Amino acid sequence: MLWFQGNSMQLAKYSFRLLLRNRSASKTVLPVLTLFTKDPCPLCDEAKEVLEAYKNRFILQEVDITLPENSAWYQRYKFDIPVFHLNGQFLMMHRVDISKLEKQLQKLEQQGL
Repeated sequence: MLWFQGNSMQLAKYSFRLLLRNRSASKTVLPVLTLFTKDPCPLCDEAKEVLEAYKNRFILQEVDITLPENSAWYQRYKFDIPVFHLNGQFLMMHRVDISKLEKQLQKLEQQGL
């Protein structure tokens, strides 16, 4: 599991580079799970522990919504963290929903991402 913190533009560039590197290194491309978080966030810490069992199946990026460059995410999610996006699409919030995560990961794996 890869942890990443940064602003949205850096996040997009970094995700793209990871995708390209991942694609060239292997035929299997890992999806990107983005965690919108802030410090402190006990629910986020709990979520990361739950996700540890799945670390081989995605790349985890963290976005600190309290950073000035992430103000749009702060406005959107300030009362809802942790929030998760999978490959840029909303997936879940507040707690990890293992069944939803597993379903979406299997779907992506079957599609070859």
